[in-house]
Amino acid sequence: MGLWKMKPVRVYMSKFLVFSAYAVIIVAAFSQSGCVREKTKKIVGFSQTENIGPWRIAETNSIKEEAAKRKKTYDFLMTDAQGQTSKQFSDIEDLIARQVDAIFLAPREYEGLTPALEAARAAKIPVFLIDREAAGRPGEHFVSFLGSDFIVQGRRVGKWLAQATNGKASIVELTGTAGSSVAIDRAKGFRDAIASYPNMKIIATQTADFSRAAAVRVMENIIQAKGSDITAVYAHNDEMALGAIQALKSAGMKPGKNVIVGSIDGQKAALEAIIRGELGVSVESNPRFGPLVFATMEKYFVGTKIPPRIILEDRLFDVTNAKDFVDEAY
Repeated sequence: MGLWKMKPVRVYMSKFLVFSAYAVIIVAAFSQSGCVREKTKKIVGFSQTENIGPWRIAETNSIKEEAAKRKKTYDFLMTDAQGQTSKQFSDIEDLIARQVDAIFLAPREYEGLTPALEAARAAKIPVFLIDREAAGRPGEHFVSFLGSDFIVQGRRVGKWLAQATNGKASIVELTGTAGSSVAIDRAKGFRDAIASYPNMKIIATQTADFSRAAAVRVMENIIQAKGSDITAVYAHNDEMALGAIQALKSAGMKPGKNVIVGSIDGQKAALEAIIRGELGVSVESNPRFGPLVFATMEKYFVGTKIPPRIILEDRLFDVTNAKDFVDEAY
């Protein structure tokens, strides 16, 4: 941008005044040319709980891709808590210190982040929870929760399994991250669904932290303890279900035949396992939050009232439709 027009300096001005006039011109030139830097874009921070596994990576990529589409409007910062609540707490503090304009938060645990949310509120930085919930009040500690209804997800797997087993099963449950809202709710929903079936019993419950490798080890131990008593497996995500299937096969058992397996996420490998007949069902949990969370944030910035919960519609995949959706899965 050019300099603004100034009246000509009169020839009879003192040398000091002439020098001062030129000084004003130089300062103006620096200001107009951008040498005095101003914040021209909003900064969005994303606190990811970890970046391991197809689902979590798909979520990260979705948000990063959406941020790239809006790079003329936003600068984007991302942190990775590496599966540690203490590190996620520090990550949020760091984003606050860097004066971001909004925070997207995928909480590792339901409890443990309240002081960080309080700090964001004190700094007047809106927080949007994605895919997992955290302790606090919407509209106060965070703007809104965006994600699936985890109780409904668990309930849908339970209902499907009840039908597939005629209401009779000895079930191993592989749970997600201890203390996370998703693990708590998926366990509750499943139990709600099987409560009216007295012959459906959970004979073992153990966490495998949403990890396929951990699920193999955990399932191997449970098989040694329970053996042929096991007729069904409920895993809180597809990665653990795939690990359980691997352990069952290694033990000479037949997933899909003498052991029915159900899970949640709807990832490509799970749909392929359904097609092979090894996995019975996978309820979708959509990881592609990028477009939704950015659109929600932009509505918030212009003063639109945001609902406390924005719930995604999830599909159910089994042998009747897995082939129809496998190509579009992540």
